[in-house]
Amino acid sequence: MEVPYLPLKSWAKEEQPREKLLQRGADSLALNELFAILLRSGVGGESALDLSRKILTDYHYDLNLLARSGVREFMSRYKGVGMAKAASIVAAMEIGRRRSAVPAEREWVVRSSEDAYQYLQSHLIDLDHEEFWAIFLNRGNRIKGCECLSSGGWDKTVIDIRMLFRSALEIKAAHMIVAHNHPGETLRPSVPDKEVTRKIVAAGKLLDVQLLDHLIISSKGYYSFADEGKLM
Repeated sequence: MEVPYLPLKSWAKEEQPREKLLQRGADSLALNELFAILLRSGVGGESALDLSRKILTDYHYDLNLLARSGVREFMSRYKGVGMAKAASIVAAMEIGRRRSAVPAEREWVVRSSEDAYQYLQSHLIDLDHEEFWAIFLNRGNRIKGCECLSSGGWDKTVIDIRMLFRSALEIKAAHMIVAHNHPGETLRPSVPDKEVTRKIVAAGKLLDVQLLDHLIISSKGYYSFADEGKLM
């Protein structure tokens, strides 16, 4: 027997995601229910819950994977998902990314490669292109500033070392940690990665700004030049 389609407004109120959220709190909702609230309505005979299940299933319920998709992809992939719904999904993923970033009011001391990775990973793991970032530190390794210095193509980015040190000197940094992502997910440093690390170390010795580490970041984790003894 075919089960008839019932829009969410025809369900018992306590079973409607929005009502459930109001009555029991957001943590009582399953991921597909939270997504249904985001979508607001279904399309083409599907409820918002049906549509949310379809989208999440296609992305294997992996929010990191979902976060890499853009408005056009959602619009082209799902019939009836227009700009408003697609933009809502992308905006929600970006809010989640920013939520996971370090709170601005927290004073962060970088004691290890893991600390640096935790500080930077929300900026880099979901990108489909390479970016080069720098963390600037005082002599106690407290963060004085953080900046994206270069944004490039799918498999490489070019960093201007003069611009890197200009930023370091302007902020009066004693140390720095640089990082870039590998969208292809390999954590193996390339020959250019090794060369730029060597040049930054050398320039840092002349300008008295020590490079503490160079991280390569992907969704699989990170590679640390310092941990591997590769800072020359």
